[in-house]
Amino acid sequence: MAELSLPPDSLFLGFDSSTQSLKATVLDSDLNIVRTELIHFDSDLAHYKTKDGVYRDTSIKGRIVSPTLMWVEALDLILQKLSDSNFDFKKVIAVSGSGQQHGSVYWQKGSSEILRSLDSKRCLKEQLENAFSVKESPIWMDSSSTKECKEIENAVGGAMELSEITGSRAYERFTGPQIRKLFIEKEHVYKSTERISLVSSFMASLFIGDYALIDETDAAGMNLMDIKKRSWSNSVLEATAPGLEEKLGKLAPAYATAGSISQYFVLRYGFQNKCVVVQWSGDNPNSLAGLTLTTPGDLAISLGTSDTVFGITKEYQPSLEGHVLPNPVDPESYMVMLVYKNASLTREEIRDHCAQGSWDVFNKYLLETQPLNNGKLGYYYTENEILPPLPVGSHRYILENFSGEPLESVKEQEVNEFDPPSEVRALIEGQFLSKRAHSERFGMSSPPIRIIATGGASANENILSLISAIFGCDVYTVQRPDSASLGAALRAAHGWLCNKKGSFVPISYLYEGRLEKTSLNCKLKVKAGDANIASTYGLLMKKRMEIEKKLVEKLGHF
Repeated sequence: MAELSLPPDSLFLGFDSSTQSLKATVLDSDLNIVRTELIHFDSDLAHYKTKDGVYRDTSIKGRIVSPTLMWVEALDLILQKLSDSNFDFKKVIAVSGSGQQHGSVYWQKGSSEILRSLDSKRCLKEQLENAFSVKESPIWMDSSSTKECKEIENAVGGAMELSEITGSRAYERFTGPQIRKLFIEKEHVYKSTERISLVSSFMASLFIGDYALIDETDAAGMNLMDIKKRSWSNSVLEATAPGLEEKLGKLAPAYATAGSISQYFVLRYGFQNKCVVVQWSGDNPNSLAGLTLTTPGDLAISLGTSDTVFGITKEYQPSLEGHVLPNPVDPESYMVMLVYKNASLTREEIRDHCAQGSWDVFNKYLLETQPLNNGKLGYYYTENEILPPLPVGSHRYILENFSGEPLESVKEQEVNEFDPPSEVRALIEGQFLSKRAHSERFGMSSPPIRIIATGGASANENILSLISAIFGCDVYTVQRPDSASLGAALRAAHGWLCNKKGSFVPISYLYEGRLEKTSLNCKLKVKAGDANIASTYGLLMKKRMEIEKKLVEKLGHF
């Protein structure tokens, strides 16, 4: 394996262009984190006037976008910060990255020439101001394309048929419905668009100075790719918009090289000419890589602006809820994933309203209240939710006679509010009972072998303890909660190896036998608790799903 080792003293640079920030993580050749950097959109780029990195358009129901140029300026800023601190760009031999999934970027005709002729004496933002036919990119929070979802599903034979082809039924945030919406409502803008990128391939394009290909894993979040063939689906393309394949370009495996780094970055920052840019992918696939998730039966839960639950499977099993994507670091397996819109921002809202805006008070309430919350169940949606498909609103129930006996005798009574401690527990229990229920329904292991938690809220041990109690298994964390940028840096190293060999190399070669000595090592944070409590939570989960079904039947068409 010596010929496949990473060169000593080399560095691998990974980025995560997420909803609220741009992060950078640098790994050395021993896979240890040696540098991190962060640009927070709302504060560091306050002139864009975003809130949580986005614009919420009150004039169009469900429309949520981000200014495309903000992402460009964030890259200018983060590289300048690294440069100002004397970071040695010459040691970087591979760059890769993560982009928030489903966000789309629309390049104006002629923009490829702008990318190929960037002037190293000028910042990117200044040169790309007029490069986009759509100035504000639709992102994963957008839910304004319901009509287009139905049209695409109907055109290919229904929701399940679309899931069979692409790995998911049609979802409003997915790129295919968003493209169809643009074509239907602004055909002239669609026609003036030369290339459509995902956030991931858009950022990679900046680095190679040309249009980068979309990688197969992130493409699975578009409702456009035949997941089994790893190629665009003609039937879905035709149902979406005319001439679309030419605007999308070809597809590439996630481990492939997008190209060499552009001379712009060589001259401006001192990167070496032979530095390779490995395909960027979505944030959730990069998190899977960063968590070194390789065993079917392990489960990862990412707790951020959105919450995601994901695992690995060898079998392709499409479903009407959840998503199947190619595994970004193993072409022989799939990644299965559930996504929740109401995550950290919802937790923060309950903290502000019920816990005096203090995480200390929030955690005190979690410690003071009893498991199962005396039968108090809450459903909290500050955004239109994906899973279950419910609109903005809160719903609270008290279960009468609930103590683990047969559910038939348990009746629910709807109430307007809980006391603050019960509200806090109802939120957290509710979020993770939902995750357990939907992951079991999607065929993920129950109980999981272990859970690896990542994202901002994974630093909260009170939340981790509740996850362990509800799922009935050990919970691990990684050294850093931003697993997407860490995974991107790891994928840069993996892609470098694949490029050197000229073919796919199992990622296990990178850390075999030395994982516990690297920054990728997972640490046990919470041991599995009482199996009886997990079993009783299972009964509470079933009751929650009964009520959820009624809510979806009553309110789910929004």
